[in-house]
Order: sequence, then structure tokens, then C-alpha cells
Amino acid sequence: MSGVQVKTVTPDEAGVRLDRWFKANFPDLPFGRLSKLLRTGQVRVNGKRAKGNDRVNLGDEIRIPPLDAAKVKPKGPRPLSPEERQEIRDMVLFQDSEVIALNKPPGLAVQGGSGTTKHVDRLLPALQGRKDERPPRLVHRLDKDTSGVLVVARNAPAARNLTGAFKDKTCRKVYWALVKGVPKPLEGKISAPVEKSMGGQKEIMVVSRTGKPAVTLFKVMDFAGDEVSWVALSPLTGRTHQLRVHLAHIGHPILGDGKYGGEDSRFGDLSQNRVCQSRWREKFQPRLKNPWAVKKKLWWSPGPANPQSRFLRLWTLPATKCRGLPCHP
Repeated sequence: MSGVQVKTVTPDEAGVRLDRWFKANFPDLPFGRLSKLLRTGQVRVNGKRAKGNDRVNLGDEIRIPPLDAAKVKPKGPRPLSPEERQEIRDMVLFQDSEVIALNKPPGLAVQGGSGTTKHVDRLLPALQGRKDERPPRLVHRLDKDTSGVLVVARNAPAARNLTGAFKDKTCRKVYWALVKGVPKPLEGKISAPVEKSMGGQKEIMVVSRTGKPAVTLFKVMDFAGDEVSWVALSPLTGRTHQLRVHLAHIGHPILGDGKYGGEDSRFGDLSQNRVCQSRWREKFQPRLKNPWAVKKKLWWSPGPANPQSRFLRLWTLPATKCRGLPCHP
């Protein structure tokens, strides 16, 4: 990793941020070091200074200054074990040349962080196609304790289109949750702004007049007496922990969600250390300005494979019950 290099952006790389381009091409280069190289103008794109959030285009020439191997801290990832490779392959619901839909289990983080060494992002290389392809890339997230459909892109154009679908809200999402009690009315809209706050020593989201707008549509699918109900939810905004906060706000916390529901979220042994929430399906509506997305894609999650799933099996879901949901076909 020494000497000046000049690399040309390939079709698969076009449209990605410059800092992510460096992460893909020079994974051992620390982010702080890259930031300094950009700030001091040692990195150039087509002979001009650039910023980390600039997007590269096909054919751009990127100048990489000498990178002293002694100053680059090795961060090569540990190879995936056969068990890890099989684990991510077992999650695949659908795949084609552009996207892969995964059924993420509860308890598995989507991205790494402090103390998190096992996550979906680390497992994605096991789904890499040809050797000259890059591993699939994340375009959105699910909370660690939430199961359900997670869509990843197999190339840069697909990543841009998927990101656009989420941004333009042409992607519709429906979640299932088991909640304490029965919401009244049985169908409606929760509009309650949320913002971050310190709850004890941990950061949590709270409903606040000064928060960012947050809207959730809900419909009770079925209920067991007045103790527990099965609710379908569709977030119209994407705030952190929005569904959990909104349901606790109306007095019907998700079972097992002690963070926002406290003791009210407990129900026998169904809710011990497990949030009973799952992303049921993901639907991408046709986008006329985007030929890639004209083909409608609809993915269903078979549900979480955990002790709470036996509770879900107490009910069936006739097709007629889906009607009226925000993203019913």
C-alpha cells in the first residue's frame, strides 16, 4: 500500500459515496486517516479536491496518495465459518440479479457496533455471487429485536433504486405485533411526534411536542379476550423505535418490550426477553420514472422462529382480513 495510485470508477461503483468507495477498495484504511487525506487535499477526483460524501461517477479517476502500510492498522475480518454461511443462506426468501430478500431473525443486529461482532452486514459476503462481484449491500435496517423482511442490494444501481424507493415512500411496509390489551378503536392512526431523551443512563425515544413528526397506521387483526391482541402496523414515517413508542403511548405496549412498556409489556412467559414484533412484508410499488422498479416486488415473512411464534399460530389470517391494510395488494 505504498506509492501514488489512480483508480477508475467502474459501472458497479458509480453513484456510491467517496468514503464508501474507499471502504470497499481499502478496507484497512481507518476512517480518521481517510478524513485527514480528504481534508488536506491528498485525495483527488478528476484532479479536484473532494469530500467524503461526494458521489463518484462512472469513469472518474481517483488519486490515492501513498498509504504507508506501517501506519495502516490491519482490520481484516475473520473468515466466515461454514455455520455462519449456512445461517445467512437459510434466511433467503427471494433473490435475483439485483436484490435479495432476507427473513431476519430476532436477536440478530443488522450492523455492527460497540460490542456487536455478529450481524447481517458481516454475513452478507456469504451471499456473494461471482468472485468478481462485491458482497450485497444494506439499504435499510431493522431493529435487532425485530424479525422480518430485510432487503439488500446486489449492485450499486439496485442500491440506488432501493434507497430511492424508501425515500420516495413507494416502498410500503407492514409489521405484526402482539400487544397488551385491545386498542380502541380497532383501526386508526397514531400521530405523535417523537424525539431522543435520556431515560436513566440509556438513550430512548419519547413522545414530545418538540419532536419530529411520526405517524403510524394500525389495525387490530384479532384478539384474545381483552388481554392480548394481534395488530398490523404501517409506519408512514421512519423514526427510531417508532412503532414501539407509539404503541406504548396509547397504552398498548408490544409484549416483551420492557424498554418502552415496562412491566405492562409482560404476559406470562411469552414475553421474556423478546420483543414480539415482526416485519411481515415489504412491497415496492411500480415507479414510472424508474424502469428497474416497474416490476412489482412483494415479499412475505413466514414469521419469527422463536417461542412467541407459537402464540401467533393461535390465529389464522384469511385473505379477507388483509383488506383495508395500508399496503394490501
